[in-house]
Amino acid sequence: MNDDQLLRYSRHILLDEIDIEGQQKLLDAHVLVIGAGGLGSPVALYLGSAGVGRITMVDDDRVDVTNLQRQIAHTVSRIGEFKALSVVQAVAAVNPDVKVVPVMQRADDALLDHLVPQADLVLDCTDNFKTRHTINRACVRHHKPLVSGAAIRFDGQISVYDARFPDSPCYACIFPESDLPEEISCATMGVFAPLVGIVGAMQAAEALKLLCGIGQALTGRLLMLDGKSMEWHQMMLGRNEECAVCGNADKRI
Repeated sequence: MNDDQLLRYSRHILLDEIDIEGQQKLLDAHVLVIGAGGLGSPVALYLGSAGVGRITMVDDDRVDVTNLQRQIAHTVSRIGEFKALSVVQAVAAVNPDVKVVPVMQRADDALLDHLVPQADLVLDCTDNFKTRHTINRACVRHHKPLVSGAAIRFDGQISVYDARFPDSPCYACIFPESDLPEEISCATMGVFAPLVGIVGAMQAAEALKLLCGIGQALTGRLLMLDGKSMEWHQMMLGRNEECAVCGNADKRI
């Protein structure tokens, strides 16, 4: 770590739990962020400002004027650009030392089987159940921790699914594909602008904790936020031995 980095990350280094060793872990880390919208924006900005050395950002969508109400990585001048490229510029403006690799493709099985093994952890910042399940399957296959967040209307949730531990549930244990509710989106239901910032910031915090090996991760716990009352509720999660994704050997993908 050079003198400029020691100064830039001095407030992290002052924390005994992080110190120089933890900050070096962040500088050496590679994270995969899927979704460059409401959740992905604060995730990328906080991970970038914290000094995560390499961020791969996956999103095939373009910036639209309706995004600017909540997707804080994007600007009016970048309307029409790919969101992944917009995030590259946003992070560079905060910390030019961080390498952000944009991938302007949809996160399907083939792409994730290529990208997930290269990353230290994955952050799901998407907004639909199909993609969330695709990401979950890839993380289970390649034994990578997954930080998952969601936000709609005034309701948010966050959890960590860590396939490195045999007792950790996966996303499909809690939300089986066979029991999926009707898909809803903020385009039809709306979303409270700061809500995605709250959940995205917490996703970034969980990722930094996991990378540094500090604190207690949200593995096995689902936090749910009622944004109207600003009340958090916690649900303890257990692994489903019959899960089609991470369950018994004869069902394991």
